[in-house]
Amino acid sequence: MSSKNQKKNILKVGIIGTGGRGINAFGSYLATRKDAELAALCDPNPVRMEAAAKRLNRSMRLYPTVEKMIASEKLDAAVITSPDYCHEPNAVAALKGGINVLIDKPLATTVKGCQNIIAAAKKADKVVMMGFNLRHHAVLKRLKKIIDDGVLGRVFLIENREFYDGGRTYMSRWNRHYAKSGGLWIHKGSHDFDIFNWFLGFPKPVKVSAFAGVDVLTPKHIPFKVKPGIPVGPTCGQCPYKKICPDVYDLAETANGQWSDAAKKVDGYSKDLCMYTSDKDTHDNGIAIVEYENGVKASHMECFITSLSDRLYTVVGDRGQAEASLHHRTITVRPRWNGEVVTYQVPEESGGHGGADPSLANAFLETIKGRLKNQSTVEHGMWSTAIGQAAEISRRQSRMVAIKELFK
Repeated sequence: MSSKNQKKNILKVGIIGTGGRGINAFGSYLATRKDAELAALCDPNPVRMEAAAKRLNRSMRLYPTVEKMIASEKLDAAVITSPDYCHEPNAVAALKGGINVLIDKPLATTVKGCQNIIAAAKKADKVVMMGFNLRHHAVLKRLKKIIDDGVLGRVFLIENREFYDGGRTYMSRWNRHYAKSGGLWIHKGSHDFDIFNWFLGFPKPVKVSAFAGVDVLTPKHIPFKVKPGIPVGPTCGQCPYKKICPDVYDLAETANGQWSDAAKKVDGYSKDLCMYTSDKDTHDNGIAIVEYENGVKASHMECFITSLSDRLYTVVGDRGQAEASLHHRTITVRPRWNGEVVTYQVPEESGGHGGADPSLANAFLETIKGRLKNQSTVEHGMWSTAIGQAAEISRRQSRMVAIKELFK
């Protein structure tokens, strides 16, 4: 094949949002592909964007807005990893520009926002894939096959418990604001609600109840003695107690990069605000319960006050149940009527999130080429957001929420 023809087969990709997900997950992977060219970055913070390009060690064109990037570049695709509240305008702008789009979860922070993206996607007639990387985790793919093969019989109950040590840092970042993330039932829970939907074959969710709060990461629960006249924070980097705080969020490795003081001067954003004293209106722990149209019930617990990082799933059917651990990469199947318990040890895969991130990015490229069918659609993204939005309403209004309320 001539170099000219090879160039024709190379997909030009731009990344919108140069934070950790955009650069560490997608950018670093795309930079290794021979069939993709990471051509452009887009971010309103030029300092952060330049640091991201340097981190990837590539020469790319840099743009402050999606519109300018699309007008100047002949892109085949864009990966959207901007803060959640920006997903809707960025996706609509990219689709109006006629390019394929991968949108990291969540699709949007409201059902209405999702509907606007879906309308733009239908008009553009391009590949629009959801960034549900958990579907690409080897353990969950194996568990999905066990369910689909009928090993557990008719599934009627699902539980997921997520313990996430690193989740406490949400209270240091933009994620702590409901207005920017839609709440953590959307930002974080959308992963898990999608897995429920996926496991069950996408029945419609009907009702949601949720309980959540900030019960630990508050000023009165600071885990060390504060001296009179010497306040904590406001950031970990500035805090006089950083050497003794067990929850210090150390950004030393990126001090001269994407999260440097120079980048902060542009937009005022600090990634390491004190998680105890920062202003916040999301949660550090909670439980959400979902009922589906077919009667299946699912519960999702997320806890960010822990030394453990794992997702633990239990799926119960009328012929047996299965329990899975992502951290230990195990699945245990327990038949209902005999003692033939089987435990699967799922091999580890390389790459972020247990190999799920590169698998997701690869699926996006292969779908654009027509080699794969899009398995993570914007409609799937909408239903995941719908459950998360209902959970946020339930938590804040102390009531059960009917999903149909969100579609009026």
